[in-house]
Amino acid sequence: MDEKNSVTELRAEYLRRQKNQRLLIYALRIAILILIVTLWELLTTRGVLNPFIFSSPSRILATLGKLSVSGQLRLHVTTSIIETVAGFLSGTAAGILIAVLLWWNPVASRVLDPYLVVLNALPKTALGPIFIVCMGAGVGSIIAMTLAISLIVTILNVLDGFNRTDADKLKLMRTLGAGRLQIFLKLVLPANLSTIVNVLKINIGLSWVGVITGEFLVSKAGLGYLIVYGSQVFKMDLVMTSVVVLALCAAIMHIMILLIERAVRKRFGIV
Repeated sequence: MDEKNSVTELRAEYLRRQKNQRLLIYALRIAILILIVTLWELLTTRGVLNPFIFSSPSRILATLGKLSVSGQLRLHVTTSIIETVAGFLSGTAAGILIAVLLWWNPVASRVLDPYLVVLNALPKTALGPIFIVCMGAGVGSIIAMTLAISLIVTILNVLDGFNRTDADKLKLMRTLGAGRLQIFLKLVLPANLSTIVNVLKINIGLSWVGVITGEFLVSKAGLGYLIVYGSQVFKMDLVMTSVVVLALCAAIMHIMILLIERAVRKRFGIV
């Protein structure tokens, strides 16, 4: 009985330490953010940094207020988010589907491997004019740019995860008479849930890169449009405000993926 109580106390102490460590990490993150914002404001106020070029937190808040009152903030943020989510979902879904098909057909995978590597190395911004000519100067070309940037990365990462599935387990399932579909659904896919979640994390950043790049080339609304417009008319407060809002939107999407990851790990018992 005493031994059982001792184990319970040790477990409770371990959980307390883990909780305290998480709280410390969150506190340090917030402290670093506050420190950066405070230093930024002080350095621009004292003239160490040129406020015209680097703006300042107070000027960014003022610009946010003006954009909110005029309704422009909602328009531009909504436009960029819709384009990012559309490109993110389509690029990720198509990439995973193609990775499954290539895993299913190893010959096709070996044939297409060098082409995938070359396409991954190709700067996707070079394809921007082609998308614009083919799809027009609109949202479609921006989403196509986003899809192109995330698609190949998704295929390569997910396919690599599929191919790295435990060979002994694969051999055991084949020995027991499992078909290819059973092997995929019962072993390969569950074993690579973490890989797929990690790809989602990567694709968030890539999708925002695609959207902002597309909006640089052709757009009438969006955060990328605000950045280009602000730089053209030398309104650096508008540029920095757009960058800060962009960072917040990307952070919120990243947090959503972390919540999905936590739910997946809990559902399938992944440590």
